Amino acid sequence: MNTVFAVTLVFVGCCSNVVFLELLVRDFPGCGNIVTFAQFAFIALEGFIFETNFGRKKPAIPISNYVIMVTMFFTVSVINNYALNFNIAMPLHMIFRSGSLIANMILGVIILKKRYSASKYLSIVLVSLGIFICTIMSAKQVSLEKGSTEEEGVYVFLRWLLGIGMLTFALLMSARMGIFQETLYKQYGKHSKEALFYNHCLPLPGFLLLSSNIYTHAVLFSQSTPVEVPVIGQPVPVMWVYLLMNVITQYVCIRGVFILTTECTSLTVTLVVTLRKFLSLIISILYFQNPFTTWHWVGTAVVFLGTLLYTEVWTSIQTAVKGKKLEKKAE
Repeated sequence: MNTVFAVTLVFVGCCSNVVFLELLVRDFPGCGNIVTFAQFAFIALEGFIFETNFGRKKPAIPISNYVIMVTMFFTVSVINNYALNFNIAMPLHMIFRSGSLIANMILGVIILKKRYSASKYLSIVLVSLGIFICTIMSAKQVSLEKGSTEEEGVYVFLRWLLGIGMLTFALLMSARMGIFQETLYKQYGKHSKEALFYNHCLPLPGFLLLSSNIYTHAVLFSQSTPVEVPVIGQPVPVMWVYLLMNVITQYVCIRGVFILTTECTSLTVTLVVTLRKFLSLIISILYFQNPFTTWHWVGTAVVFLGTLLYTEVWTSIQTAVKGKKLEKKAE
């Protein structure tokens, strides 16, 4: 029952979160910082009350280790959201972040000296190829659509290229953080909820560096079209409603993944998250009518094929089917 509940939370929370993020980004492409701050503040407050019992509970993992993890996590979160300000379309943003599994594997080989099967290496090639196809197709669209003159087109393209660089850096930094977490959990045991709290609480002072940008967008949000909110019976600027829903759905999404990690194997979690990303991509394309060519579909299919190959889903399905057949024969 818990597994079904967790899967429901992941799909409902994460998919609706993408919808509200796109609604925010459509009107204010540079609002990534205020979105990130709101998400961090909400999750930190929840963790302070329910995880640390108002600061009374001591952490199982030393704070010094959390500081290192938090620096990486804060950097990844801010860069990922800020990249949307550089002409990065939401579908490309989602496809790029789907390469996190492969980035983790590459750094695992380099840093931890891990060795993998041939199918794992093939999955690296497929995911890299899929992301490359989607990126090249998006590059052509950006320079054609956004630049009315050749000079403007070059500026827009260079700005987009900077966004791609930011996403690449965030992808590798995220993978490095995953390896650091893995080594910490081996040493101190798994404390996922504690890590979730400290990852969102400790970076809060860092948002002071972004305070002017956050304040600017808070003012812009307040000037947006007011809508009637049934619960309070008062008109509220629509962008604040979108932000609140984005924060709540982000929390639901993270909680769903957390429950899933305690109930299921890592393979199942990866498969659920991968399918969720694919569904979010479909929603982004169909509901928001984001430009998506045949080549984009080809690239997306290759990315998800590579991810499924990495998680050995086909092998697991075959094993399960064979097991059922053997059970029937035994009966």
